[in-house]
Amino acid sequence: MGTFWHPFSDMGAVERDGEFVLTRGEGCYVWDTEGRRYLDSTAGLWFVNVGHGREELAEAAAAQMRTIAAHSSFGDTTTEVTLRLADRLESIAPVPGSKVFLTSGGSDSVDTAAKLARRYWSEMGRPEKTVVVGRSQAYHGSHYAGTAIGGIAGNKEGYSSPLVPDTETVPWDSAEELRATVERVGPERVAAFFCEPVVGAGGVYLPPEGYLTEVRKLCTEHDILFVADEVITGYGRIGGSWFASSRYGLEPDLVTTAKGLTSGYVPMGAVLVAPRVWEPFFRPDAGVWWRHGYTYSGHATAAAVALANLELLEREELLAEAARLEATLDRVLQPLADHDRVTEVRSGMGAVAAVQLADAAAAPGMVRALRAEGVSSRAV
Repeated sequence: MGTFWHPFSDMGAVERDGEFVLTRGEGCYVWDTEGRRYLDSTAGLWFVNVGHGREELAEAAAAQMRTIAAHSSFGDTTTEVTLRLADRLESIAPVPGSKVFLTSGGSDSVDTAAKLARRYWSEMGRPEKTVVVGRSQAYHGSHYAGTAIGGIAGNKEGYSSPLVPDTETVPWDSAEELRATVERVGPERVAAFFCEPVVGAGGVYLPPEGYLTEVRKLCTEHDILFVADEVITGYGRIGGSWFASSRYGLEPDLVTTAKGLTSGYVPMGAVLVAPRVWEPFFRPDAGVWWRHGYTYSGHATAAAVALANLELLEREELLAEAARLEATLDRVLQPLADHDRVTEVRSGMGAVAAVQLADAAAAPGMVRALRAEGVSSRAV
């Protein structure tokens, strides 16, 4: 019996059927303990944006570790490389002049944004604005706030309800349902709306035509913070832009990111905070503390890897490559929609795609069948 408890897993099945153990990766391929090669079609977990085995990232980590591996960034202390990363992220943020709050990963980033949204309204003298709205199918990480905001029912089973008070869920594809919920709750009570530009772990659902623009406008009309969860879609995965928010002109108040920030080589996340939200916390004489942060916020080695990763993405023009891959995936996968065991193929917006089986229960078996063909995939 193994000792490692896998996340998001039926451990009884893992104990029964065994583990899929990888030993190395190179480019878009990974190898198992038997030396078999697989196309890594999940990019780790939507995060290996520059591919496996990039020596530049290993060298950046080693060089930083030999200098100063990490230090707390609490109070007025930080490292030089952390400041450089923050400046670099501001230069590509969807909203110019954004501040950068660094975290240890995507779930941290979501919880940071949820707390900051409520704290912001309190600072603005409107503490009654506490309700956070998410969407069905949505995944916003596995911390308390992210689980409460998320819309995957199975992720909430077995816990006391609600996990976090003052949260609402609306259908993922209806701006009108969002409007109705805001009117029912009262816009004076709604703090923020969390929106993945592409629903990721919930099944890869692309937004209906005009949806993103409409919900962004609705949030502006009702003075609700618009939070773009770009943990999956950020750093070029949507293609043509660093962020889906930039591609679609959303100008979010907060952007949650992780994954492609370091291409998964070390854990790190970031929240990009637009001027509207950061301003009350940065007044020189206000004496405002936001008592939030993590031991590894601004981790020096992670920052060095992130900088090297962003340089790779830019130098190798991978934003444009993701746009090409968008068309390629759509062209080669869409014919599967005619298969009698498939109900839908969802593709055509960046380097993400899903094939919906008519019998969803067959998906785990399909994953194993694909491995036999040299493809590592995932059932969601």
